This record gives sequence, C-alpha cells and structure tokens, in this order.
Amino acid sequence: MSASRYGPLVRPPRGHTADRPHRPAPPQRLLLDLDNTAVSREAALARWAHDFVLEHCLETSAVAWLITTDNDGLTPRERFFAEVRNHFSLTPTPGELHRAYQDRNPRHMHCGPAVLIHLAKLRACGWTVGVVTNGLTCTQGAVLEHTGLTRYLDGWCISEAEGIRKPDPDLFAHTATRCGRDIADGGWMIGDSFEADIGGAKKAGLHTIWIRRGRTWPQSLPPPDHTVDDVTEALEHLARAHTESSARSR
Repeated sequence: MSASRYGPLVRPPRGHTADRPHRPAPPQRLLLDLDNTAVSREAALARWAHDFVLEHCLETSAVAWLITTDNDGLTPRERFFAEVRNHFSLTPTPGELHRAYQDRNPRHMHCGPAVLIHLAKLRACGWTVGVVTNGLTCTQGAVLEHTGLTRYLDGWCISEAEGIRKPDPDLFAHTATRCGRDIADGGWMIGDSFEADIGGAKKAGLHTIWIRRGRTWPQSLPPPDHTVDDVTEALEHLARAHTESSARSR
C-alpha cells in the first residue's frame, strides 16, 4: 500500500473497525488583514498625528482633527493631505505631505509580541500564514518589514502590486498561492473590515473571524463565523480549534 503525504496508511485486520486509526487532520491556512488586524493602524495614526503637530507647530487640538479627518483610513490619501494642507495653511504640497507620511508612518507601526508568538506556534503546527492587504506597495511593504512580520509569514499580497483590491476574491486566491496552497483548500481569514475582509473572504470560500473594534456587525450583511475583540483572541481561538481537531483525529 502506498504512503500518503501524512505517512504510511495502515489498514486494520478485516472485521476490526472499532480501533481504526485516524489520519491526522491536514495543515490549515490562515490569512490576515494588516491594518488594525495584524498591526494597530489606529495607534500608529495617533503617534504620527502627535509628531505631525509638533513638527508643524500646531495646536494640540489638531491631533483629534487629523484622526477624525483620516476616517479610519477610508479618506483617500490625496484628499486627506489636500484637506490637511488647506485646513492648517501649510507650505508643503499635498504630495510632499503624503510622501513624508509614507516615509515615517511605517516606523509608528508595531506588532505585539503575543501576535508573533501565536503565529510562530501555528506555523510550527503546520499552518501556512499570509497577509492580504489593500494599500500602496511601498507603505505596506515597509510596515511588514519594520514590524518583523515577514519572518512569520509564508507569503503576502499588497493590492497595488497585484492590481486588484479586497474584497475581490482573486486577491485572497493570489495570497494563498503565494503561501504555497490553493484557495480551494479552504482556511481562515482574520480582519476588521465588514466587506473588504469578511465579505471578500467569504466569496473566496474561507472561514472568517471579525475583529469588532467596538462596533456592531451590520444586520444587512452575512455574519462572520466568529467575532473577537482583537487579533490575539482570534489567534487563541484558532489554536484551541487546532488542538481539539488534532485530538479528535488521534
């Protein structure tokens, strides 16, 4: 009898089924969003805003204005920095302000040690791990490098480099391929966006974990498979599920 990728298959004697051995569950796949999932964009933006206010000698109240106008990253960068320049009557052009932001913001991004530890443990258990993110290649690539995440990933895809954006399921499929697996094998996606992360992942055939960040899931949208408060809780949930699945397969 030939061996499978999980080891040699051992057939029990005829008539004996109670002690039939179980084949170990196949390795799993995990995809993560980057901003406000693997790393806290919210905290990084606050740090950048404080530095920006000091650099341009603005009132401290400008920090709150910058954070509100950013709208959790949903305001297009060109429009955001045009509004910043006009509101504060700054000399640099919107393009110059944006380039300065791209240079500095990645250094404000941090990935908690607990996140990296959990990712390392999942990979040690045979999981493949990837990041799928919208954004500019230079900015998001710098974040991945600065936070040290690249050492804990099998692959990643950035929307600008791929020419497609979440929630397009093809971006999830490309990331899965980059990690050495076919999207048809299934897996999990962790993210904070209703549509870009959870909606797109569902279209790609993945199970989903939504990071609520103090929000309520819209009743008009199909719900995620699981809801958590932060990425560490999501990774702990997957680790427990993996342990239980491995126990059942013995």
